[in-house]
Amino acid sequence: MQARNKYQGFTKVALVCSGLMLGLMLSLTYSAVAEKMAKPQLPLEDLRAFAEVFGKIKSDYVEPVEDKKLISEAISGMLTGLDPHSTYMDVDAFKDMQASTQGEFGGLGIEVGMEDGLVKVVSPIEDSPAYAAGIKSGDLIMKLDEKLVKGMSLNDAVKIMRGKPDTSIKLTILRKNEAKPLLITLIRAIIKNKSVKYKMTEPGYAYARVTQFQEHTGEDLAKAIKVMADENKGPFKGFVLDLRNDPGGLLNGAVGVAAAFLPKDTLVVYTEGRAPDSKMNLTVNPENYARGGVANDYMRDIPADLKTVPMVVLINAGSASASEIVAGALQDHKRATLIGVRTFGKGSVQTIMPMNNGAAIKLTTARYFTPKGRSIQAKGIEPDYYVEDGTDQSNNIHEADLSRHLSNPKDAQAGVAVKSEASSPAKDAAQAKLNEKKYAEAMAPIEPASKEDLQFAQAMNFLKGKPVIKSEPPKVEAAVSK
Repeated sequence: MQARNKYQGFTKVALVCSGLMLGLMLSLTYSAVAEKMAKPQLPLEDLRAFAEVFGKIKSDYVEPVEDKKLISEAISGMLTGLDPHSTYMDVDAFKDMQASTQGEFGGLGIEVGMEDGLVKVVSPIEDSPAYAAGIKSGDLIMKLDEKLVKGMSLNDAVKIMRGKPDTSIKLTILRKNEAKPLLITLIRAIIKNKSVKYKMTEPGYAYARVTQFQEHTGEDLAKAIKVMADENKGPFKGFVLDLRNDPGGLLNGAVGVAAAFLPKDTLVVYTEGRAPDSKMNLTVNPENYARGGVANDYMRDIPADLKTVPMVVLINAGSASASEIVAGALQDHKRATLIGVRTFGKGSVQTIMPMNNGAAIKLTTARYFTPKGRSIQAKGIEPDYYVEDGTDQSNNIHEADLSRHLSNPKDAQAGVAVKSEASSPAKDAAQAKLNEKKYAEAMAPIEPASKEDLQFAQAMNFLKGKPVIKSEPPKVEAAVSK
């Protein structure tokens, strides 16, 4: 009887243990299934289709093609199909990108992208062969020497434009509002892009131009401010910050420039994306703009009056990305008055992700917002005073004109779509064929802050309390999405 009771007790314990084990196994199985379901599944059918196409090209294409080329082109197509700013950089392109952020690289001096199969000029870099020849933001490069760009990848086009210094290349360019294409011959050079230029335009009035946001742009601006302050020998009466035709660059450079004019801990920009590390709030704090943080705060010793001096920021359609971050922050905090025309409207953040093979991808990972929550994606920053420069240097091409551009989240919430008149590359190409042997003349750019610079003249008028001569802004058509 005692043995039987022991057996029954053992059976009960065993059943309890079995139940616990079964429950644990079911729980683990459910967790594993739930985790598996939460993760995106690979599209097996699409991958089979990719492998099938890959095999057909390898076996049936008219000429042999290397596996490396096919895979590289497939990766490139996958990224360029997302938006105008995501791209694949091979080893050489990645090295060039790294060099450009340091301020020195070889080439023609053009920031470029791809649009409808043609190379599109985002912005010419100041003091470069392209800038001196009169190439403008929005120009479409149709030919490189005698090679048609149509059908090339951006990487292939960039490789052709690169070359040894003092060698020449002929560009055939389509330009908005020009019936005839332009034929421009450039001499390649080592591009030493000085990101900050400055001068005292007259006693008491300082002028600083940021041409591109590089690793040392904030530091260079701080040095320029100190030099001008010493030259001025007293408080500034006014300050002009020129961001025209600045295509952007490094995000911490933008925060550093804004830090010169805004109080400590003021919000400059915030970003929102899907990945946790894409959500940031960047304030005027050395940790957000100076390598090494507080110990290397290059803005520590700038004159205190720079936080309150009357200030104008010059912008145009060539002002993009980091330029728009700075302009938007200064406008939101009512720290500066913006003069010029609407900016480009690139309100997205790209992250450079190195790959194991030495290449890298530039992937759009977030949208950025001004301190008041404005998304400028495909909208741009509107100036407080609309003043044209009289030369249409930027062609008024905007992010909204680019195919596959990201939508503005504020429009999506309101159910509004903004329409922007864009040039038609197909129509321009047809016109170019009719004028194949005739070319327009490229005009040299106006020297910034000179007597011919109409926008700068109005900035000085504003700072001196004189009337600002405004232009008539273009009408933007808005429609409710259905």
